[in-house]
Amino acid sequence: MDRRTVLKGLAGAGGLALTGLSAPAIAQGASARTLRFVPQANLANFDPIWGTQYVVRNAAALVWDTLYGIDSSLQPQRQMVESEETSDDGKTWTFKLRPGLKFHDGEPVLSKDVVASLSRWAARDPMGLMILANQQELTVVDDRTFKWVLKQPFPKMLYALAKNNAPCSFVMPERIAKTDPFKQITEYVGSGPMKFAKGEWVPGAKAVFEKFADYVPRQEKASWLAGGKQILVDRVEWIVMPDPATAAAALQNGEVDWWENPIADLVPVLKKNKNISVDIGDPLGNIGSFRMNHLFAPFNDVRARRAVLMAMSQEDYMRAIVGDDNALWKALPGFFTPDTPLYSELGGEILKGKRDLDAAKKLLAESGYSGQPVTCLVAQDQPITKAQGDVTADLLKRLGMNVDFVATDWGTVGSRRAAKTPPGQGGWNMFHSWHAGADCITPAAYTAIRANGEKAWFGWPNSPNTEKEITTWFDAKNIEEEKAAIGRVNKAALEDVVYAPTGFFLTYTAWRKNVSGITKGPLPFFWGVSKSA
Repeated sequence: MDRRTVLKGLAGAGGLALTGLSAPAIAQGASARTLRFVPQANLANFDPIWGTQYVVRNAAALVWDTLYGIDSSLQPQRQMVESEETSDDGKTWTFKLRPGLKFHDGEPVLSKDVVASLSRWAARDPMGLMILANQQELTVVDDRTFKWVLKQPFPKMLYALAKNNAPCSFVMPERIAKTDPFKQITEYVGSGPMKFAKGEWVPGAKAVFEKFADYVPRQEKASWLAGGKQILVDRVEWIVMPDPATAAAALQNGEVDWWENPIADLVPVLKKNKNISVDIGDPLGNIGSFRMNHLFAPFNDVRARRAVLMAMSQEDYMRAIVGDDNALWKALPGFFTPDTPLYSELGGEILKGKRDLDAAKKLLAESGYSGQPVTCLVAQDQPITKAQGDVTADLLKRLGMNVDFVATDWGTVGSRRAAKTPPGQGGWNMFHSWHAGADCITPAAYTAIRANGEKAWFGWPNSPNTEKEITTWFDAKNIEEEKAAIGRVNKAALEDVVYAPTGFFLTYTAWRKNVSGITKGPLPFFWGVSKSA
């Protein structure tokens, strides 16, 4: 009996059959004022600037607010800001905060808090680093007004402050925001619509968020991270369930209300339950990622990275993630989200056609690989990474690599991937992740495509040609110039193998039918979500 058959059988067996499988002890008959949610992974750490894991960003969006928020049309809208002005030369931005903003500790949100928060964010975010390189000064004008003066105009300023990809420019109290951006914060005070109940946080099991009574939503209709973030429940409890069959049974039995990303294998079981709704979570989908460490052998040699591209089968990866439903995945000979205006396949031939294992082995040998262990970090509690990791272990072994398969959890991957030590000394050679399609439409918010060495995302790729074309895109004057630049970005990033895309895929979300207000998008939006008894 294969894995999929076992999972479906367990999920369909119901809660009683699952008690012997360490099903969580969750109280029955939950109040309609408490929403119980199964997140994609454990909230192992909670600093949305220090790390870029989506699970952290998703929780942070409840606790911390941003100056601007991206809406479902991917346009930045005012959030904490009441108004902004730009100088005639485009070099000076003056922002004024909305009145009455409060942090969860009762203190008012002041310009000094924003300036400290933006400084910490900019030190870690690719767009923030671009602004820092162009910055003349970031200063407080008064309690509600601050000014950002640049050396040259930066037209995408509002998008940088609104974007939904991690790290987002969350605003924290000055005392917290002054924490070294390369060290984790230990106090979780924001001004967002919910407070973090730190005393109830049990990493690996549970995280709790409580409605913030003094939050004043905007009057506009909510749209993704923009508009009025109306919280309609008193508590949101994140219940961590790494085992998909356990999560499926808990949802069917009403022990939880919403499961962020049920695996495709169990969707047919859930769809048969008249009390459950199932839908695609985000039509913009996701791009699978095989991330290599460019600092150490073997992947510091582009020939070894290209050998992976020559040998890998995106179909193998995608079927491991989504199963046999061809409507849920696409081959992706590049890095940008399919069916969006700037999508390009230029330079993608290496990912097309029949896979050539012999040629890949030859290229790997030419790179100088001589059998050293290749440390693969694979999170077992995250179905997307586990599925990809199993395929990779087989692929690298067939290439003749000595695979050091480190089966771990997503929180540990999030911490260990930041290490620049050699693989045999606590470092790594590769890990798997994925990138929301909403983040991969243009280079603006696409952290993973940046290839500026030490300032790049984990793996630290250094591809001057890729960076040159990204700069060309930022400077483009019209859509034709943007499209041409994106084609060249795609080609350069494949030639230097910034990372290996494993394909494009869609995922599901599922919820009890007594829950309403679920919105499709790149993260779970809890505002506007209600629950009846």
